[in-house]
Amino acid sequence: MIEARHLRVLRAVAATGSFSAAARELGCTQPAVSQQMKVLEASVGTTLLIRTSREMRLTQAGEVLVRHATGILSGLTAAEEEVAAIAGLRAGRVRLVSFPSGSSTLVPAALAALRAAHPGTRVSLVDAEPPRSVEMLRDGDCDVALAFRYDSVHDDSTADSARDSTGAAEEWGDLVVRPLLSDRLVGLLPEGHRLAGAETVSIADLADESWIAGCPRCRRQLVDACEKAGFTPRIDFATDDYPAVIGLVGAGLGVAFLPELAMESVLPKAARTVTVEPAVRREIVALTLPDLARVPAVAATLDQLERAAAR
Repeated sequence: MIEARHLRVLRAVAATGSFSAAARELGCTQPAVSQQMKVLEASVGTTLLIRTSREMRLTQAGEVLVRHATGILSGLTAAEEEVAAIAGLRAGRVRLVSFPSGSSTLVPAALAALRAAHPGTRVSLVDAEPPRSVEMLRDGDCDVALAFRYDSVHDDSTADSARDSTGAAEEWGDLVVRPLLSDRLVGLLPEGHRLAGAETVSIADLADESWIAGCPRCRRQLVDACEKAGFTPRIDFATDDYPAVIGLVGAGLGVAFLPELAMESVLPKAARTVTVEPAVRREIVALTLPDLARVPAVAATLDQLERAAAR
């Protein structure tokens, strides 16, 4: 196998015309140069230098190798400089996937801070809900996934809590999980609704309502929460678009559960939020693969997401 250090020695010998001059240029001894040339010739299986009492010249194979050595060593130097830039956060790329309410709240502040601290680091953003976003991470289509999972409806059942905890651990057990925040769901009612002025509303009080549901994972959580309250919700509309949910509620077409995070970036029109009991929460996290967590640009992105969530 040809090694870069041997190519550097060959190029120095070809340029200077002698082992002693090459040794001075490389900052080593003449025997070391001679030994490395022997190793290189053994590696390629042919003579590269013709040595006489008056001169040293390259063979045809030596000329070919020197010609290629220039491009190879230039490429290695460029690669070393580029890797050093990435390691030092002077360059780099991070592919981020986030669910929509995270994209509109946590992500902008995090990326603005990242750009200010490390202007050479580029971040791309794609919207995807979990579990699709987590699949993209495992498939190598992104470097960081902003995701969420729901807690169980808060009750006194330790068995249910244990099962939920075990399932959550299995779901992301192969990933690095950076917890960001706990996001409580709130009720969203038309402003003319009989309970719109209430401070707290029980889920059971909404048993006869028409419901507007969100993403598939959110719909499952809605059904679960309602069934624990003793009824099955009648879902008349379903959409992943939070502004659409708010518009449908504002038009009096139903009620909904929305995460507080989603409400931060949308101004409700003709709708009112209420606290719902028992509480339903989702855990917001940033996920990456163990090897990616050691990449400086990815680690910096995780840090900035955590800082954005703490504000």
